[in-house]
Amino acid sequence: MANLVAIVGRPNVGKSTLFNRLTKTRSAIVSDEAGTTRDRQYGKCEWCGREFSVVDTGGWVVNSDDVFEEEIRKQVMVATEEADLVLFLVDVTTGLTDLDEDVAQILRSTKLPVILVANKTDNNNQVYDSYEFYKLGLGEPFCISSATGSGTGDLLDMVMEKLPNATAETLEEGIPRFAVVGRPNAGKSSIINAFIGEDRNIVTDIAGTTRDSIYTRYDKFGFDFYLVDTAGIRRKNKVTEDLEFYSVMRSIRAIENSDVCILMIDATRGIEAQDMNIFQLIQKNQKSFVVVVNKWDLVEDKSPIAIKTFENAIRERMAPFVDFPLIFASALTKQRIFKVLEQAKQVYLNRTQKIGTTKLNEVMLPIIEATPPPSIKGKYIKIKYCSQVPNTQIPTFVFYANLPQYVKEPYRRFLENKIRSNWQLTGCPINVFVRQK
Repeated sequence: MANLVAIVGRPNVGKSTLFNRLTKTRSAIVSDEAGTTRDRQYGKCEWCGREFSVVDTGGWVVNSDDVFEEEIRKQVMVATEEADLVLFLVDVTTGLTDLDEDVAQILRSTKLPVILVANKTDNNNQVYDSYEFYKLGLGEPFCISSATGSGTGDLLDMVMEKLPNATAETLEEGIPRFAVVGRPNAGKSSIINAFIGEDRNIVTDIAGTTRDSIYTRYDKFGFDFYLVDTAGIRRKNKVTEDLEFYSVMRSIRAIENSDVCILMIDATRGIEAQDMNIFQLIQKNQKSFVVVVNKWDLVEDKSPIAIKTFENAIRERMAPFVDFPLIFASALTKQRIFKVLEQAKQVYLNRTQKIGTTKLNEVMLPIIEATPPPSIKGKYIKIKYCSQVPNTQIPTFVFYANLPQYVKEPYRRFLENKIRSNWQLTGCPINVFVRQK
């Protein structure tokens, strides 16, 4: 189970550059202008064989200074509530500021491990400048330059030392783990309460790591499943519920620890940017999912045309992945909540199915022969054989070809669609690779 590390600090101290360095990506936009990062960046970092998640707490673009400071305070509070370790970035070139002291005050009051990181230390003279940060009362500043990468290896070693060891949960194999995710007020708590009901039969409650999702095992409607909770069972947070960042950070936890995500969308508001943020987290973690349009009882126009329009709008936003179950339900009236569990269970079974090599070749090779990959530079690509890779997190298929480097993304998508049309893989992401035969 992955730990969560949050990067906090005032604007323009280099949080996004460090995020890109740790996750080996360029997904966070880097610029000298303060407040460039508007969206939360989320990625994975691997070091010494251990993997952990990293969140860059950007998005502090507010005009008034007072509100600005208040936003930073909220962000830091959220980070300390949800993360396992905090990297507190300060900037050696500008020195200590009032905002740094405010953030340090919040961090000192938590029991969380905090590493004070003095960024932009590009030469030895600047190491001496970092000593003023001892005033913050968070121990010795760790000098790095996230732009050049200097000191980041040692920093990661220290992160490994301070991160709590993820305890292995004693979960029974073969029992699906469903996570209910969605933005605040989409009805997560209501649907969890509806699943549980008053006559609930809870078998076990298993807590994961220090501040992790709680697994609650249910035997309900003939389904045996673990509910990975983000909404109702855990205590309400000190941070205001409407803070968008809060729901994203909390969703990271649940999504990573689940087999199937039940993504809640509010029927009265339609699909919004926040829903797409959570959908992208699901995709990044390659999780299977079911979309539930909740509060359907509040919608007046329930005609087939209205339903079709609503469904098309959701599928268009989530394209190119459109092969997923979509259920119009109401947690309040318990309308179709049985169907939600039924579909979640089916998606889980789809994800774990194994397709025999003989059958796969029997179906796929004639399709490939009829529609071969387009030739490139006069070279003809021949796919001779395919098989499913055993023991993978999601269904993974390998096609063996003479010139795999010439098989482009559109053709891989064509192969994926043909697999989907011949086997039941609704709600599951699948991987298609083309390798040298």
